[in-house]
Amino acid sequence: MVTKRQVRQEGHNRKFLAVADNTAECARAIHYAARRSAAIGADLILVYVIAPADFQHWLGVEEVMRSEARAEAEATLAKYADLAIQDGCKSPETVIREGPPAHEIVALIEEDPDIALLILAAGDDNDGPGPLVSSVAGTGAIFPIPVTVVPATLTDQDIDDLV
Repeated sequence: MVTKRQVRQEGHNRKFLAVADNTAECARAIHYAARRSAAIGADLILVYVIAPADFQHWLGVEEVMRSEARAEAEATLAKYADLAIQDGCKSPETVIREGPPAHEIVALIEEDPDIALLILAAGDDNDGPGPLVSSVAGTGAIFPIPVTVVPATLTDQDIDDLV
């Protein structure tokens, strides 16, 4: 079931969802999302998805690995939230999810009827568009909102000229 978007209803505000990760191209998508949200007065959500690991260790090791993954997620989100604020975005909301990335992104979109646009970054190397775009495209996930893919080759100035 697709959640009806509510961005035009009283008391609701359009939100953009950008995925934060540790890829080289991520900064392009965050810059675009921050500048675009600032330009139209939208809110910004930054999500970090901790992909499931094959935990076949003792419970103590699994807990340490999860703790380290969460600390990395928090640090990455803090870094990108600061950059988004420098780019003119009002204080972005940060979310950490754990699970298959495409599934968790769709679930977050379904949970928040104000999310109106998903912004992803594409890589610029010969290995393809990057792990997230490849993962999302490869799963056959159907998003209930438009998706913007920002090329890693765009400079900050290129992005500023577009928004």
